[in-house]
Amino acid sequence: MLENFSLNQKRIIIIVGIIVTIGIIYFIYNNIGNNNVDQLDDNMLIQNNNINEIASDSAETEEKIIIHVTGAVKTPGIVKLDDGSRIEDAIEAAGGLTEDADISNVNLAYVLDDGTKIKIPSLSDEDINNEEDIITDESGEGIIEEIDSTSSSNSQNSTSNININKATEAELDTLPGIGPSLASKIIEYREQNGKFSSIEDIKNVSGIGDSKFEEIKDLISVK
Repeated sequence: MLENFSLNQKRIIIIVGIIVTIGIIYFIYNNIGNNNVDQLDDNMLIQNNNINEIASDSAETEEKIIIHVTGAVKTPGIVKLDDGSRIEDAIEAAGGLTEDADISNVNLAYVLDDGTKIKIPSLSDEDINNEEDIITDESGEGIIEEIDSTSSSNSQNSTSNININKATEAELDTLPGIGPSLASKIIEYREQNGKFSSIEDIKNVSGIGDSKFEEIKDLISVK
């Protein structure tokens, strides 16, 4: 067939054929490569989503506490709250207060621990006179915790010590030798390192040495 064309025409046909062949090969290779890249991106996206979901579920599990709410609330029972929640949050999670609820002796600002049981008294209750009867831990023992800053100013004369794992900055400030600056450092240390396991651990806070610890050791607790 090519014998009917001149030499120059044959050369042009051959060159065009080579160009077309190269173009076809490039198109096929480029298309396959893009498909593989897209598939790889999709797989990586799915893996990242799975990792994020697992991390989210794990974080949610670690940050939740279980509280048993009874008494004068609309839906008594077990509630799941964020770590660091207070009695007020537990009441809200239990549907709120009933009409005959009596919270005059309930410290709504009390910070809850996992496994705590709360009984919200009603106006008809006669045997609940203080917070020890209202809040119990998982062992069933009563917990007395004064969070109200107006009463904490008299804490040195009180028989109950200041819980350094739950005390507010205002409460810590009432301790001898602990001013606003050290009170803030105690809370900052607690948030970064977790709860104090013993009262001696407070000496790990910068600015609190042996002498200052001797001043406050009989006025503080970790439970």
